[in-house]
Amino acid sequence: MVATSQPLAAQAGLEILRKGGNAIDAAIATAATLTVVEPTSNGIGGDAFALVWTNGKLHGLNSSGPAPQSISIESLKKSGHEEIPEHGFIPVTVPGAPAAWAELSGKFGKLPLTEVVRPAIEYAENGYPLTPVLAYYWEQTATTYAEILKGDEFKSWFDTFTPAARSPRPGEIWRSPDHARTLQSIAETKADSFYRGDLAEKIGQFSKQYGGYLTAEDLSAFKPEWVTPINVNYRGYDVWEIPPNGHGLVALMTLNILKGFDFSERDTVDTYHKQIEAMKLAYADGKKYIADPRKMSVGVEDLLSDAYAEERRRLIGKEALQPEPGQPARGGTVYLCTADGEGNMVSYIQSNYLGFGSGLVVPGTGIALHNRGRNFTLDETHDNRLEPGKKPYHTIIPGFLTKDGKPVGPFGVMGAFMQPQGHVQVVMNTVDFQLNPQSALDAPRWQWIQGKTVEVEHSTPVHIVDSLARKGHDVKWALGSGGFGRGQIIWRQENGVLVGGTEPRTDGQVAAW
Repeated sequence: MVATSQPLAAQAGLEILRKGGNAIDAAIATAATLTVVEPTSNGIGGDAFALVWTNGKLHGLNSSGPAPQSISIESLKKSGHEEIPEHGFIPVTVPGAPAAWAELSGKFGKLPLTEVVRPAIEYAENGYPLTPVLAYYWEQTATTYAEILKGDEFKSWFDTFTPAARSPRPGEIWRSPDHARTLQSIAETKADSFYRGDLAEKIGQFSKQYGGYLTAEDLSAFKPEWVTPINVNYRGYDVWEIPPNGHGLVALMTLNILKGFDFSERDTVDTYHKQIEAMKLAYADGKKYIADPRKMSVGVEDLLSDAYAEERRRLIGKEALQPEPGQPARGGTVYLCTADGEGNMVSYIQSNYLGFGSGLVVPGTGIALHNRGRNFTLDETHDNRLEPGKKPYHTIIPGFLTKDGKPVGPFGVMGAFMQPQGHVQVVMNTVDFQLNPQSALDAPRWQWIQGKTVEVEHSTPVHIVDSLARKGHDVKWALGSGGFGRGQIIWRQENGVLVGGTEPRTDGQVAAW
C-alpha cells in the first residue's frame, strides 16, 4: 500500500511494489515522483526525514542540511538584515532529499535506484496534466513571485515553472526535461553527483554568481544521520517521532500533557479546549528550546518527563491562557507512507518549505532550492540562533505508531507549524475516539496560531466555536482548508490487512494491490 497527496506519485510507488520492490523502494519512488508532480510543495533541493520499520525495529533518518559554513549573524546584520529573508540565497541550507533517497536505498532497498526513480524521470520527461488543486497553488505562487522576485537570480524559476509566461492551468501538460536529467544523474551516481560531482558544481557556481553562501564544499561535507526515534506512551500506544532539530517533540509534549485527562467524546468544548491549551504550552517550549540537538540548552528527556508534563498540565484551567515557555529540570511539504507484504513500513516526509522554497532554480537542472534557513533566528541568545554548519529548527515530521512492541503503522500531516497539531489530532482521533484512518483524517481540525488565537475549519460545529469564544479563545473561521495540513495513514491489522486513509484536503490517493 502507498498513500500520498498526489495520485500519480502513489501509483509510481505501487508500480515499484509490483516490480518486486519493498516499502522502502516504494517510498523513494513516491518521493522522487512528488518532486515532479507536486513541485508546489517539495523539490530535489529540499530536506527529508523518515521513520522505517523493518526487521522488528524502528529506524530514524534525519536528512536535513545545515547552514553554509560561510554564513553568520554578524555578516547578515552588517548587510542590513534584522531577520532571515524568505527568498533568495540567504535562507538556502544544504539540501538533504537526494541523500535521503540514496541512503534509504543503500541500507534497506531491494531494487537499483535507477529503476526506483524511473517513474519520476518519465513524468519529468513526458509531462503530466495539472489537477485543479495543484494549479491553484501554482498560480498563487507564480502571481506572488512575479510581484516580489525581481533579480536575475530568479529568472530560472520563471523559465522552469511558468514556461508560457504564466502558471500552467488545470488540465494542461507541464514537463521539465532538466528535472529528468538531474533525477537520472542522481539515480546513476547514488546522489554523488549532487554532493560531489557535476550538479554540486552547478549549485556552487550559481550561488557564487549571486553572492550566496552555499558552496560546493558545503554540499560535499553533508551526510544524512541515522537517529534514535523518540516516543511517549499514550494510553497503551507508543507514538514515535524524529528527535530535534525537527519539532515532532511538540506533538509528544502535547500528548504527554493530555494523557493526564480523560476524553470520552470528540466533539465537546472541553476536548477542544484542553487540546488547544496543551498544544499552546508545548509549542511555547518548542519554539524556545528546539534547535540543532548539539545546541539545545534543555534535553529531550527533560521536556518529555512525566513530572514536567504534570507541571504544565496544572496550568490548564477553564479559560484560554497566554502561553509562555516553562523551565524544565535540566538534564509547502509532502508526506507519504508505504507498507509491503514483508512487514516493512515507511513514514516519509520531504519539503522545500513555504511552497516552492527560495524562489531559486539552479539553471539547467530543475533543482528548486529550499529556504529552511528562514527558521533560524538572528537573536544571539536563542538556542536556534543562526550559526555556520548548524541545522535549523525544522517543521517537517513523520510519525509512527506501535503497540506492545508491534507496528501499528505510519502517519503524518504536512503543513509547516500545523504538523504537530495535526499529529496530535490524528492520534487522539485514532486512540481516544476509535476513528478509522479515513475518518481520523476527515474530521474537522483546529490550528493554534499565536497567543489566544485559534483557526477552525468551516466544518467545525458552531456550538463548539461559540463555547470556545466564551472561554476566552479568539476563534477565527478559516477561509479554506489549505492551512490545516494534508495527511495520510496506513495501519496494519493483526491479521496483516492494511487499512489506509488519505486527505480530503488534497488530491490524495491510497494505492494498493
